[in-house]
Amino acid sequence: MKPTTVPITRPALGAAEIDAVSRVIRSGWITQGPEVAAFEADYATATGSPHAVAVANCTLALELALRTLGVGPGDEVVTVSHSFVATANAVITVGAKPVFCDVEEATFGMDPAKLERCIGPRTKAVMPVHQIGMPCDIERIVAIAESRKLPVVEDAACAIGSEIRIGGNWQRIGRPHGAMACFSLHPRKIVTTGDGGMITTRSEATANRLKLLRQHAMSIPDTVRHHSDQVVFEDYTEPAYNCRMTDLQAAVGRPQIARLEAIIAERRRLADRYARHLETSRIVAPATERDGYRSNWQSYPVRLRQGARVSQVEFLRHLMDRGVAAKRGISNAHQEQAYLNKEIWSCGPDATPACRGGHCPHLVVSENLRDTVMLLPLFHGMAIAEQDKVIQSILELNDLA
Repeated sequence: MKPTTVPITRPALGAAEIDAVSRVIRSGWITQGPEVAAFEADYATATGSPHAVAVANCTLALELALRTLGVGPGDEVVTVSHSFVATANAVITVGAKPVFCDVEEATFGMDPAKLERCIGPRTKAVMPVHQIGMPCDIERIVAIAESRKLPVVEDAACAIGSEIRIGGNWQRIGRPHGAMACFSLHPRKIVTTGDGGMITTRSEATANRLKLLRQHAMSIPDTVRHHSDQVVFEDYTEPAYNCRMTDLQAAVGRPQIARLEAIIAERRRLADRYARHLETSRIVAPATERDGYRSNWQSYPVRLRQGARVSQVEFLRHLMDRGVAAKRGISNAHQEQAYLNKEIWSCGPDATPACRGGHCPHLVVSENLRDTVMLLPLFHGMAIAEQDKVIQSILELNDLA
């Protein structure tokens, strides 16, 4: 095996981020404080949302969003299995049961046509995912949920800068279209703070509730106490959590938000280039966007063509042997060891005994996508020579088609 020469991603951090961190260190205030507040304002502007609340990671963002909606033991949340396991884990950690809805092949996101059958008397919320930066059909999903008086929490972990056209106008994911949208700031995401999360909402009351829960339900934030000219004692109004982001992390994120438009434009150019060159591949089909949807191309998926004489594992091994890092596509929670116990999840009220052992007849598209999709290297700052290496390595496989 050759050493990796083209990674799956490479965080693009430089002098601006170093200067920002240095500024925070010199300030003497490094925990959650003014830099976090400024980052929240920047993020709200970037998504078109009135409010943004920073937290420690996206898994906690999803959990806090559900807790804010009152989701708890005995409740169900309709979501997708076809996602990083954190989506389902967030439902489990609040004591509720995830009900898995199948996805659309075109968007990798929740299939609105299959949503109704997953909603039951215990459903408390709907949580679709904008997977790998590709927007799901959030307009239809929200319409169905609202017709049943159910709130929608968008798992937008990968989707900063992605867009959907509604009523003839392009709208950013994270406005949000539901009650809240939750983003990740992990190093594989377009904007990273090392780790971190962000929740956007249109409701000031919801934003205030999230800010209370993320910091031990402390009645007076330490930033206020620190600057007060009076002796102030805080109260702790309920059992809560420590989900804070630090000013050091927020400082790293702010320069990236400032250049977000350029970042997305570059990633879209790279995605277009993959699509043009991989059209001639007889092994994999390049990704496409449905009309009215714009991905930020957080990841670039390709899918094995029908009849390809190369398996998913063989494809990944071929790239690995040529120094190219790629990975299997999106996983399915119901096929992971942690979810083999069918009692902790459901696929809807008409589930059958066949929905066991890592397979479910109601999740056929999800299972097929897991086993036929691969993610290629794509990151801003990727050299054309690096992308050419990936393309050439894939086209070498044409002889086996």
